Amino acid sequence: MTTPSANPGPGTQPAGSDPERKPWRATLGASACVILATLATAPWQDTLGRTNSVMLLLLSAVLAAYRFGPGPGLVAAVLSVVCFDFFYVPPRGSLSVHDLDFTVTFVVMLGVAVLVGQLTARLRFQAMVAHERERRMRALFEMSRDLSSVLTLEQTADISNRYLARLFDVEPGLLLLDNADGLVGAPGCSLPAQADVGIARWSLEHNAGAGIGTDTQPSAPALYVPLKAPMRTRGVLVLVPRSETWRLNPEQRRLLDTTAALIAIALERIHFITIAQDAVVHMESERLRNSLLAALSHDLKTPLTVLAGLADSLNLAGPPLAPAQADIAESIREEALRTSTLVMNLLEMARLQAGNVRLNREWQPLEEVVGVALQARAAMLAAHTVRVDLPATLPLVEFDTLLMERALCNLLENAAKYTPTGSTIEIAARSLGPWIEISIADDGPGLPAGNENQLFEKFTRGQGESSSGGVGLGLSIVRAVVEAHNGNVKAENRATGGACITLRLPAGTPPDTPLEEP
Repeated sequence: MTTPSANPGPGTQPAGSDPERKPWRATLGASACVILATLATAPWQDTLGRTNSVMLLLLSAVLAAYRFGPGPGLVAAVLSVVCFDFFYVPPRGSLSVHDLDFTVTFVVMLGVAVLVGQLTARLRFQAMVAHERERRMRALFEMSRDLSSVLTLEQTADISNRYLARLFDVEPGLLLLDNADGLVGAPGCSLPAQADVGIARWSLEHNAGAGIGTDTQPSAPALYVPLKAPMRTRGVLVLVPRSETWRLNPEQRRLLDTTAALIAIALERIHFITIAQDAVVHMESERLRNSLLAALSHDLKTPLTVLAGLADSLNLAGPPLAPAQADIAESIREEALRTSTLVMNLLEMARLQAGNVRLNREWQPLEEVVGVALQARAAMLAAHTVRVDLPATLPLVEFDTLLMERALCNLLENAAKYTPTGSTIEIAARSLGPWIEISIADDGPGLPAGNENQLFEKFTRGQGESSSGGVGLGLSIVRAVVEAHNGNVKAENRATGGACITLRLPAGTPPDTPLEEP
C-alpha cells in the first residue's frame, strides 16, 4: 500500500511567500545579494565596464526577487540603481549625477530590474503552487485507490488517519455511527484527547462543519467535518492541529471536503457489503433449511401413512380388540395423523418458500371454501361453538381453492387448539372497497401482548411450552398463502377478550354471473 509523501502542513506556503519568514529578514537577504554583487564587481569596474556592471547588478536584483519574493525584489531593484550611481557613475562615492544621460540609464535599469524581478518571482511562486497542487492531487489519488479496496472499518480508519495526518498536519480521529445511531470511535484507532463528542453530534445532526475555522464553536481545539455519503451521513471526522498557527485556505478546505467524501463513500460501501453478505448468508440458510425440511418430510410421509393405516386395520382384524388395546390403537392412529399433518405443513412451507408455487385462481363464492374447511376440522371443533357470518351479498373472490382451504384449516385448528372447551369461534367476512376481509375470532385467552405479529414467523408458537402439539408453522403457512394472493394478514387481541386474525384479499372485478331463470 502506497504511503503519501511528507507534507509540511497547511500553514506552509511555497518559498518566497512563507508567512512564517519575517519580512525584514527577506528584505535583508535581497539587499545582501545586491551589495555582494556590487562589492564583487566594484574593484573590477574599469575592466568590466559600466555596461557589464549594470548587467551583473540587474542579475543580482532578479535573483533576489526569485529567492525572496516580489516585495524584497522591488527593494533589491531600487538598491541596485543606487549602488550603480554610488559606485560606478562619476562623481563616484556620491549620489549626485553630473551627466544627465545616466538618468535614462537609471530609469531603464530600474524598470528592467523591477519588471523582470517581479515576473520571475511570480513565475516561481506559480510553479511552486502547481507543484504543491500536483503533490496533493497525487496523494488524493493514492488515498482514493487505497480506500477503494478496503473491506473493514479498521482498514478504512487506518488509511484515513494516515493520509489526513500527512496532508493536513493534524492528529485525526474518526467517529462512526453505531447500531443505535450513536457516535463511537472507529475500531482499531484511538480518538484525540481534545475530541468533543458533543460538538461532533451537533456537526452530525446539522450536517455542517464545526470547530476551528467555522462559525460554530470556533474556539474549540479541533475541526469537525461530517462524513456525507450519498445515502446518509456516516460519521464525523475530527482534526486536531499540531500547530497553533494552523489554518486552511480555500483550496485546502476543498481538498478536505473531497477527502471526507471519499471516506464517507468507503464507509457506506462497507455498510452495504455487510448487509449484502448477511442477506446472502440468510438466503443460503433458508434454502438449506427448506431443502432439509422437504427431504425429511418426503421420507416421513409414507411411513406415517402406513402407520395410520395399520392402526385402522387393528380394529378391523379379528378377534375384536380388548377396550384397552382398542384405545392404544386409536391413540397410535391419532398421533400418526397428527404427525402426518405436521409433515404436510413442513412440505407446504418448503414449497411456498421455494417460490415455485403456481396459483390456480378461480372466481368462486367464499362460503364454499369456508364450508370445506369447517368440515375438515369438524372433529377438533366439536367441543366449541362455531358461528359463521357470511353476507349473501358477498361478491365472488379469486383464489386458489386448495391453498385457501389449507389456510382456513390452519386458522380453525389454531383457534380450537388454544381456546378452552366451550369457547366460541366466529368466522365472518365483509367487503371493504378494494378488499375482502375474512376474520376468525375467538373468546379465549388471546395472544401474547406485544408479539401478535411475531406469531406469523416460522417455528413461533403463542405458548413456548404447552400440551398442544405443533411446531409453529400453521400461521406461517397462512401468511405465505395470503401474500401469494397479494393480500395481507394481521393478528390482534379483541377488546372484549380473545384473539382475532384477519385476512385481506384483493376484491378485483368479479365476472358477471347470469341470473337464474325462475
